[in-house]
Amino acid sequence: SRAIKTNQDLLPETPWIHIFYNDFWGTLLTHSGSHKSYRPLCTLSFRFNHAVGGMDPWGYHLVNVLLHAAVTGLFTTFSRILFGDGYWTLIAGLLFASHPIHTEAVAGIVGRADIGACLFFLLSLMCYVKHCSTRGSSPSTWGWILGAGLCAGCSMLWKEQGVTVLAISAVYDIFVFHRLKMHQIISALYKRQNLTLFFSIGLLTSWGTALLGVRLYWMGNKPPSFSNSDNPAADSDSFLTRTLTFFYLPTKNLWLLLCPDTLSFDWSMDAVPLLKAVSDWRNLHTVAFYAGLLLLAYFSLKGSSNERECNGKTVMNGKQNANGHSCHPEMEYKTLEVKSSFASKEENGLKKHEIQKLQLPSTENIVILSLSLLIVPFVPATNLFFYVGFVIAERVLYVPSMGFCLLVTVGVRALYVKAQKRFLKNLVFCSTAALIVLYGLKTVVRNGDWQNEEMLYRSGIKVNPAKAWGNLGNVLKSQSKISEAESAYRNALYYRSNMADMLYNLGLLLQENSRFSEALHYYKLAIGSRPTLASAYLNTGIILMNQGKTEEARRTFVKCSEIPDENLKDPHAHKSSVTSCLYNLGKLFHEQGHYEEALTVYKEAIQKMPRQFAPQSLYNMMGK
Repeated sequence: SRAIKTNQDLLPETPWIHIFYNDFWGTLLTHSGSHKSYRPLCTLSFRFNHAVGGMDPWGYHLVNVLLHAAVTGLFTTFSRILFGDGYWTLIAGLLFASHPIHTEAVAGIVGRADIGACLFFLLSLMCYVKHCSTRGSSPSTWGWILGAGLCAGCSMLWKEQGVTVLAISAVYDIFVFHRLKMHQIISALYKRQNLTLFFSIGLLTSWGTALLGVRLYWMGNKPPSFSNSDNPAADSDSFLTRTLTFFYLPTKNLWLLLCPDTLSFDWSMDAVPLLKAVSDWRNLHTVAFYAGLLLLAYFSLKGSSNERECNGKTVMNGKQNANGHSCHPEMEYKTLEVKSSFASKEENGLKKHEIQKLQLPSTENIVILSLSLLIVPFVPATNLFFYVGFVIAERVLYVPSMGFCLLVTVGVRALYVKAQKRFLKNLVFCSTAALIVLYGLKTVVRNGDWQNEEMLYRSGIKVNPAKAWGNLGNVLKSQSKISEAESAYRNALYYRSNMADMLYNLGLLLQENSRFSEALHYYKLAIGSRPTLASAYLNTGIILMNQGKTEEARRTFVKCSEIPDENLKDPHAHKSSVTSCLYNLGKLFHEQGHYEEALTVYKEAIQKMPRQFAPQSLYNMMGK
């Protein structure tokens, strides 16, 4: 609702330049209550949709699906660089296309930020791959690295994690294109070898630092603030609880990629219970996850034997693979590199960069790149550098899932190569095909949950009952199912009794059904839970005014009008409620014959009202 339905930046009368000063929800980026999510290119795409089709959701969904198709095509093209022509590239592409974790990003309109960021992420990476293959042989190489930098900037303007593509590009250059090991990097730096490589890495580092610096400056050099329900671990006073929970959350995210059986539109509040003690059995998952990750990274960085896999074929001593690419073991590759640096440019009919281009990366190289793609884009969501406004968000896994798909593909290929019997090879291949089919079926089922709000919220009751029941209550109320809506609100409060929004919504439902004393009770509870909830003050004052308790109503309206909008998540809605409070206060003064006070209050309301507030009623009362 806030990103599209009530976002003033989508309206044609709003100057488009405002998009570059506001956050994703139309709040000024430097405002204390801003989410600091700066995604102007995504907002521009929403504005384009709004200009073409208004609020018809069909066009918005079409753009999301087309973007996902484009990302899938680009990812498959990138996989071809790693696996060559053949079914391994196809498997990687199908895994990405069918993965259920993408449902939220594609079926949920606001997930477009992740898809758009991923599109330019891949474009940047492909440009850098082109730069690597033409470096030292063509002047166009600097055009490619410029394109990589610009696409990285665009990716960041779709969503913040897009800037991590620069780190992935560096990993590709070092470990895939140059096939260096950790000890070789230090040696090359010491001996001043591969200077063009380190010059390119320096450019990536400088550009990344510049982008991050400008981004931090543009948002006012302040991190965002979130409510404790958005990220309960961040609000915990216990250092042990925060540490154990934050270390566990990446494990849970990996499990969602591996086995996306239970998915939810919202993982905030108590969807993932905090880990408060070392004895919590979930810590075993954390230990297993990080141990496996470190072992995988260690053996990949350490090196390999002379035997290598090349696109599904076991290759020894540089025999040719099924695709016609020449594959060499690591020692032989180094010999080739030394020879080509002293030999003539046309030795064996190939230049050095062409030999590198034709040679497919080893399993170890692909594993390093896959792990980087899985981990690095996810780092901004780990609470490592700053707290984020969610516990788990499935849409955030859209970019990291590329690394997961590559990791699964290279693992399956390694098993296929190691299998000696045809039966075992067929078993590996059929199991992979079954996995893709199961992922596809789960995606179809999950899309059914996203057909409408009611189905979506009902599907989330198992994971986050408080949030799901509360949102379901809003849907049922809009369908005029009053008793069911009341029951849903009470269920939400059963699981989390201090939710101010839910207390307010229940009070509003009761007020609309003339149950005023009950409504007042829930409004007071909502104010007690969140003293800055202006809409609760507004409705409390209206009920008190209708009950003839004018002095109590006046105090309520005055108190509401004095609430500042600092650190509020939705300052526009707050200002609208404050303006309505002033309107009702002026109306109260008018009915009491205090006309000067009424005029003063109406003038204050006109000064405070937000852009979207319709001022006719204010001017009408002033005229009276």
